[in-house]
Formats: sequence, C-alpha cells, structure tokens
Amino acid sequence: MKRASTAKIGAVVALAATVVGSAACKRQTASGADAGASASVTAPAPPKPNTPLPAAPPAAAPQSFADLAAKADPAVVFVKTLQEQRGRTGRRRVIGEGLGSAFVYDSSGLILTNNHVIESATDIRVIFRGEQETKATVVGRDPPTDIAVLRVEQKSLSHLPLGDSDATRVGDWVVAIGNPFGLSHTVSAGIVSAKGRTGQDVKGLGDGTGYYNFLQTDASINPGNSGGPLLDMAGRVVGINTAIRARANSIGFAIPINMVKDLLPRLIKDGKINRSAIGIRVSSVLPEDSERLKLPNGTGALVRFIVPGGPADKAGLRPDDVIVGFDGEAVPGPEKLRWLASLAGVHKTAQLKVLRGSRSFDLKVTLSELPEQPAEPEEPTSPFGVPPGHP
Repeated sequence: MKRASTAKIGAVVALAATVVGSAACKRQTASGADAGASASVTAPAPPKPNTPLPAAPPAAAPQSFADLAAKADPAVVFVKTLQEQRGRTGRRRVIGEGLGSAFVYDSSGLILTNNHVIESATDIRVIFRGEQETKATVVGRDPPTDIAVLRVEQKSLSHLPLGDSDATRVGDWVVAIGNPFGLSHTVSAGIVSAKGRTGQDVKGLGDGTGYYNFLQTDASINPGNSGGPLLDMAGRVVGINTAIRARANSIGFAIPINMVKDLLPRLIKDGKINRSAIGIRVSSVLPEDSERLKLPNGTGALVRFIVPGGPADKAGLRPDDVIVGFDGEAVPGPEKLRWLASLAGVHKTAQLKVLRGSRSFDLKVTLSELPEQPAEPEEPTSPFGVPPGHP
C-alpha cells in the first residue's frame, strides 16, 4: 500500500509540473518577456503548514465503568479454602489454604468458580461483600474444563446473567471483578484481545486432557482472580477468569461462558461430566499434511492414531483421514471435534464427514465411554502462566 501510494503521488506531481511548464511556454514571447502578464499581479502566498488534528476518541468508549461495577459487585464473592489431613490419631491438621473468586449466577444460591480454586479442599467458605463467611458445598465439578458449581444456603441473592461468548468480538470492552492477591472486589477493565486460545497457547495448566477455548483479554487478571466473572458492557458474564501468562504484560485468559452453559445442566444433575469418545487421536492439519494427502485446505482434524477395537476402528476410519464434520456441525480443527464428540453421549451413533484424499464421504460411528485419563505432569520450567488462585 505504501509503495502504490508513493507512485501515485509521484505521478500527480509530474503531471502538475508538466501543466505548469506548458502554461509558462505559452506566455513567453520571442524576446522572453511575459506578454500576457499584468504588472499588478503578485505571486500567491505559500500555503500554511497543516495544523495537527486532535486525536480521535475511541468509538463508543465508555466514560466510566462505575455503574456496571456497582451493579455487578454484590454478586461476586471471595472464596477461601482449607486443605486438611487427618493424622493417625484422627486429629486434623491444615496442610494448605487457597484464595480465589466466584460469582452467583442463580439467585437460589448457585455459584460458579474454577475447579482449581476448590480442588482438594476439605472446607470451602465464600464471603459476600460486607458479610461474614458462609459455608459452601460442591454441586458439581469438571477438571478438564476447570469449572465448578457451588451452593450456599442463602436465597434471593444478587446474581449475574450469563451472556453469549460467541457474540463477543475481538476488541469489545470487558470488565473483570475478583480478589487478586486477596484484595477483595477489585475491578479492572480492558478488551477481548483474542478468541479461541487453546491448551497449546496457554501451557502449564497441568492437564493435557483439558478442553480449552479461551477468551484472551488485557483486563488485568492476577493470582486470586481465578473463578471471577469477565463481563461485557451490559453486565453479562461472557467468561470465567482462569489463567495468566507469566512474564507477559496483561495477558489473561477466561473460559467462554457458552462452554460453561453446555455443561451446567449435567453438572447440576450428575455432579460430573460423563464423556463419550470416538477412539482416535487427532491433530491439526499441517501444511505438509495438505501437500502429502492432496487436501483442498488445512481445516479439519487429522486422524493420527486409531484405538484398536474402538468405535472408529469398527466404523472403518483410517489414519490420515480428515474429519471435517460431526453430526452436521463443521469441524475446523481437533479442539472442536474433541468437544463435540465428548458431549455427544455414550452409545450414541454420530455421523462423521470424512475426507480421504480427494474423496469425501459420511461415516457413522457409535461412541464409547471416554476412559479416565491420567493428568500429564505440570511443566514447572515453562515460561507460560499457571492458573492464578493457587496457594
């Protein structure tokens, strides 16, 4: 763009010089005098230098977040946990304490937070603004997505409505409320700086089997913010603040609330998520894969390994097949396929849209139960952030 603009300006300048030169030639006489010019005509004044324009204000920039924060704050709670161990004599001793954040999403006493905030806790207390500690119990939890639902006995509580994270755009204003470093009810603001961040982008979370599709934000998120809400400008929750990236300036990550809404009915009913599986290992389609397999584009989930005797093996799926659809929904990459397959239901028959080289076809597969998978060890030397809120 710069080179094209420069060439265009040069052409205009050259054309102007040609016109001026031509006019001057017409006004010359044989003696060289300007026969047509009047003696009273003076040269035009030189143009004034351009006056700098004031900076344009951001489009629809809020003048203040005060009203939004004041309305949302009563629904945000401080979470305190104890990890206790019973000795040989039966006496308990405290072996750890934790701090985090959470928020009421249902006035009947249901609260959302991160699983890592309450994991291994033998005692969970929540503190509403200006009130005493209240005991909370775990309704359901899901470590692979780092979501937990708590319940308190109080009713008719202030609560936050759940928004639509799919409708949230990169560049939209967001507000985070929580308890960083134990500083209760701290408000920070920023924008959604990216969407669709995966476990590859946010390493060090300690579990390679997790399901991650983070919203990235530059609203300040620090240890203790975990479990707190990320709000849009209407005061609706679009994410749960979860992780930070160490050694980075204001880069935080939140679980999109639409992912949470998919799981809430199951967590409340069963206390956990029973996941289904195709029986494969998949990865993104790399450029060399597209060239090797003569694929039309790089979308989809490439089958790298098939579990012998599993659903995919019985259905006739092969290594190097690319899955681009699951039950009529597009599969842009492996993360989407893992999510859809895990929630489809054990023993359900799903229809896959498969690319095998230049050939496209549908394949039916009956899903099995996803076996328990051991968590991968954490990466203590990783430069990436670990979830805030840990003791």
